[in-house]
Amino acid sequence: MSTEYEAVIGLEIHVQLSTRTKMFCGCELSFGDDPNVHTCPVCLALPGVLPVTNAQAIEYALQIGAALDCELSPVSTFDRKNYFYPDNPKAYQITQAARPFAENGRLGEVRIHHAHLEEDAAKTIHTGGGGRIKGSDASEVDFNRGGTPLVEIVTEPDLRSGAQVREWGQLLRATIKQLGVSDVNMEEGSLRCDANISIRPAGSDTLGTKTELKNMNSFRFIERGIEAEIARQKEVVSSGGEVEQETLHFDPATGELHSLRSKEEAHDYRYLPEPDLVPVVPTEAMLEAARNSLPELPAARAARYEQLGVSEQAALLLSFETEWAGFFEGVLEADDTIEPRVAANWVTGEFAAELRKLDDQPLAESRVAPESLATLIGLVASKKISHGAGKTVLEEMVSSGADPAAVVAEKGLEQISDSGELEKIVIQAIEDNPKPAEQIRGGNEKAIGALVGAVMKATQGRADGGEVNRLLRQHLGL
Repeated sequence: MSTEYEAVIGLEIHVQLSTRTKMFCGCELSFGDDPNVHTCPVCLALPGVLPVTNAQAIEYALQIGAALDCELSPVSTFDRKNYFYPDNPKAYQITQAARPFAENGRLGEVRIHHAHLEEDAAKTIHTGGGGRIKGSDASEVDFNRGGTPLVEIVTEPDLRSGAQVREWGQLLRATIKQLGVSDVNMEEGSLRCDANISIRPAGSDTLGTKTELKNMNSFRFIERGIEAEIARQKEVVSSGGEVEQETLHFDPATGELHSLRSKEEAHDYRYLPEPDLVPVVPTEAMLEAARNSLPELPAARAARYEQLGVSEQAALLLSFETEWAGFFEGVLEADDTIEPRVAANWVTGEFAAELRKLDDQPLAESRVAPESLATLIGLVASKKISHGAGKTVLEEMVSSGADPAAVVAEKGLEQISDSGELEKIVIQAIEDNPKPAEQIRGGNEKAIGALVGAVMKATQGRADGGEVNRLLRQHLGL
């Protein structure tokens, strides 16, 4: 009998903080500027220079720790992580190893082992034959990024699949974005995620040999890369081999995994206390400020929306994007008679679909205000127009920013209120479509859709669907 294996996954997430200056010097942070224009003797590690800790980075880090429900340390210290690489001119990185600023947290169902502060490395650009020496292979280094403040979040190995990692990663990203301490833009590298992956026999408590998957710039690619590595490890073990501890890169274009190097152990870095920096000792007022400054976070917002009757899927969609949550709540504020469930369905359903038709137009650029959508929802809810007519009105609103009432009047979309007129149209639809009428009388009730469609076409979508169904059933003897 073949052995069933389960994956065990822990994450290391690097978050670049949106401070004005770098972690240990006064150089401005930037993205996309000319190479090496934001540097100084400190971040270039020239002899005799001394680092100074960025106070704002400490404040932002404490907010992240509080949002992750961590224990905030009254004392944290910096250490030197020794390694030589061209993007690291000091030959060591200033980080926190022995005493990080936050420990023992949780986000959703995933435990946080710790979060620590450190400085980012410079950016290495591999030219592949396009070096400054004609025809040469070369690697060039842009030190603008070197020294950027980072918070590294390390989870416990609580995740079991690529899909679970993607979903939890999106929750983490939304949570940090809500704090306003980072733009968490994966494409620009302000949020980077590494995954430590191993497999073990299902039900076992023993951890297998782990590999590290690096350099993934979207949660969709992370999911694919993790699933590919899980499959690779299962194949290795099932074939009688042993998984080797190494660092891997997943190529989303080909779906292939490539070995980068053997994975280092902690002792390989020869950690030692940073002698040039004093310990970080936040005051009780600073710790309280970090806890009290937290906005409503996505997980709490989603729970609140579900209590209002919003579906779980719609609640998550709204909660993960602050702008959409604000728009949704603007709809409810504009008309307190609208059911939250109905408003959420319109916002995440029909309205979002119309924006996607316009090349995924950002919500901030939409011509539709929450008050206008509230008016439209109210017209449908009060049966002044049908749901189908409402979608027609919404299309015009998104396209031109038109007032919904004006569109209804201009296009003559008011719902037919004369029951006698609607009944005549229903009777005529039955007479004009004898085949589906006979099928319905013969027991095939699904055929009623054809007659409903005929009535809607005759009324140009101005009939109430429920009333049409009732009249059709009545006249067909159902």
